[in-house]
Amino acid sequence: MPKVTRYVCIHGHFYQPPRENPWLEQVETQDSAAPFHDWNERITSECYAPNGASRVLNKQNEIIRILNNYSHISFNFGPTLLSWLEENAPRTYRMVLEGDRASQKRFSGHGSAMAQVYNHIIMPLANTRDRITQIRWGIADFERRFGRKPEGMWLAETAVDSETLELLADHGIRFTILAPGQCARVRPLATASGSGSASRWTETDAESLDTRHPYLVRLKTGKEIAVFFYDGARSRAIAFEGILNSGDNFAARLIGGFSAEPTPQIVHVATDGESYGHHHKHGEMALSYALKLIEKNPNVRLTNYAEFLEKFPPEYEAQIVENTSWSCAHGVGRWCSNCGCNMGSGPGWTQEWRRPLRDALDWLRNAIIPLTEKVAAPLFEDVWAARDAYIAVVLEGCGAAAGEFLSSQASRDLNADERITALKLMEMQRHALLMYTSCGWFFDEISGIETVQIIAYAGRVLQLAAEVFGEEGAALEAQFIGRMHKAKSNLPEHGDGAAIYQRQVKTMQVGLEQVAVHYAISSIFANYPDETTLFCYSIRRLTYEVVTSGRGRLLFGQARVASRITQEPETVIFAVVHFGDQNITAVVKRFEPSQAEEYKDFVQKARSAVIGADFPSLIRLFDRLFGSQTYSIQSLFRDEQRRIMKLILASTIVQVESSLIGIYEDHASLLHFLGQNGLPKPPSLSMAASFAVNAKLRRALESDPIDALQVRAYRGLASGDKIEIDKSTLSFIADKKMKHVMVRLQKDFRDVARLEDALMTAKTLNELPFELNIWQAQNIWYDTLKLSYKQRLPDGWEEKFMELGTQMKIRVDELVVEEDEEAERAVEASVAT
Repeated sequence: MPKVTRYVCIHGHFYQPPRENPWLEQVETQDSAAPFHDWNERITSECYAPNGASRVLNKQNEIIRILNNYSHISFNFGPTLLSWLEENAPRTYRMVLEGDRASQKRFSGHGSAMAQVYNHIIMPLANTRDRITQIRWGIADFERRFGRKPEGMWLAETAVDSETLELLADHGIRFTILAPGQCARVRPLATASGSGSASRWTETDAESLDTRHPYLVRLKTGKEIAVFFYDGARSRAIAFEGILNSGDNFAARLIGGFSAEPTPQIVHVATDGESYGHHHKHGEMALSYALKLIEKNPNVRLTNYAEFLEKFPPEYEAQIVENTSWSCAHGVGRWCSNCGCNMGSGPGWTQEWRRPLRDALDWLRNAIIPLTEKVAAPLFEDVWAARDAYIAVVLEGCGAAAGEFLSSQASRDLNADERITALKLMEMQRHALLMYTSCGWFFDEISGIETVQIIAYAGRVLQLAAEVFGEEGAALEAQFIGRMHKAKSNLPEHGDGAAIYQRQVKTMQVGLEQVAVHYAISSIFANYPDETTLFCYSIRRLTYEVVTSGRGRLLFGQARVASRITQEPETVIFAVVHFGDQNITAVVKRFEPSQAEEYKDFVQKARSAVIGADFPSLIRLFDRLFGSQTYSIQSLFRDEQRRIMKLILASTIVQVESSLIGIYEDHASLLHFLGQNGLPKPPSLSMAASFAVNAKLRRALESDPIDALQVRAYRGLASGDKIEIDKSTLSFIADKKMKHVMVRLQKDFRDVARLEDALMTAKTLNELPFELNIWQAQNIWYDTLKLSYKQRLPDGWEEKFMELGTQMKIRVDELVVEEDEEAERAVEASVAT
């Protein structure tokens, strides 16, 4: 059998910018991502999760294989995105890690995952210290997640210069990936040190560069790093030219990239990973199908960059074009100037705001450096080495990790106040890095969510600076705002960067008092334990009492609130009066021991006022102890505000639903008659019918177990009366229902009753008059199938389980199951927990 010399590698750059509220460390609702909670959740559903369990279908659109694409391609994930996935989408996170582990077996011990500079900053525009931290944090994050050292590292936007490559090489990175237009010249390595015409450089551009082998870049310090310049034309076809519409065409286009030369060569492409499912619906399936076609070709082999580099070291040397990237025709201008690169959002728009925004952030970063070094001098041996080491706290969270960090990095034993100051310095530096996340400049308008996000990080830096540096730190905000006035919005209503900061960022800022307000108000609607966690804060309830009179209710108490990140604590007293619905008034105040008697007097008088229904006197008591500052339901953080309003509205909605259902049921026969005789239906009755039928279907689907008879009955009514089904809502509910019964089955898959419930649910859902998306349930069926191997099962179990698979559009007699003992153990562990 001839030796294979032709290799294919597909690289996916999977990345989303960090979206967490800097004060809550949690992603809040993003309405633009509806019906999902936020863009991370939406893109996970459309891309990251599907690529971990991608479908290969037969001609009848039945599943014949479920493939983890990550185990067959090269990929990198943004560390901040992986952090979110670990917390919010653990199943998808596990798929990513499994993909890398499986790829090591497939590709000669070389994992397909690459590291990434930590929070996607444009490296050539960063100072040296920030570049080093980005690389070290990226490596540390990678090692913690993937359990091995990275061989390659992805540069944000592939933005590169020689200093960045030097730093990568200094940190043991063997290779990176660049665009073909980032290569300036090449020459054969064998004659690189010789003389004469054979050693001359050959100038290249994006079209003339041979991308089918790696290049060695020799650096000024004497170090070297390999660079793979990806195939530009084929990468563009994936991203922009619809090649993902057909897995056959995708595979053919890749295989067609080889030359006639017999020498080893690699056809490789690099695109945003979101191309596979988010930008192109079902793109992950085209990828899976192409991967299987390539694997079947005896003359071609899939590989990843590290494996190919080991097998076929560079035979050519290259020099890069300095300060270039893959997404800006003007080098790195997109992240610092009105270079002309944009998304075409509005006529007459400019991106003149990019330069003053960059200047304002550079100024802020530079302004806090000497202040940081001054305050840190008695606390740390080396504050910048401490910043590099702080990634351990970022990765592991608060508590023990913070204690270990301070033990290793502090110059001596620190007291409680010094520990808080030290951690605040580190948080200030973390947010100073986050404010350079590249997406803040990529799009067209400064008021966009990506740019507001990085301005919010700057706001957190300013808040911490005021707390740590005193008057010097507090003075920074006015100077920052002055610089942001120069960053003009394209939309008159937004004004400029200063107005956006004041209107959108300042209102986001949270202190311990605001956390206490949130806790106090939400306590009306939630039964918190004595110790609880809200976002990145811990709350310990010291005293607590509720007094009720009619619809009025008073809640008051004392609590200790602390940041779980900086460990800063504060003891507060609070009181909340609720008059029903959204009518809430709350007061909160920092508690001083000297106020103990005054607070005791307030408690007695407030209790009496409520019992006597003397609410005006109660409000006066609020003013006397707490001052004039009051809070309402609008003071809640966004997600909690929506949750509580949903609770408040619940009874009203039930009343409305019951009324409309009653109207429909009273007049159903009349509507049938009108429909059967082709007579027009009154809009009011049609509206009641549509609402009632969909509400009944929703309730039938949500019942436990599913109410199959009601589903059939109301599906028939909808068909007979020509009532439009709310496909979006009912499909969402059906997906959740099928997932729920499959999760329950997987926990005890030998339980025949659970299996029969799942089978009955699947059959009932298949009767619905629209296509279902039961993707997660299908994955659980597949995992359960693997769990059931070598197990003693009840009589008839296998037959029913295979029928369940058939009902879920899985072609069980053609199904190819990839066995992976370690993956199966991970599934077993996740089921157990």
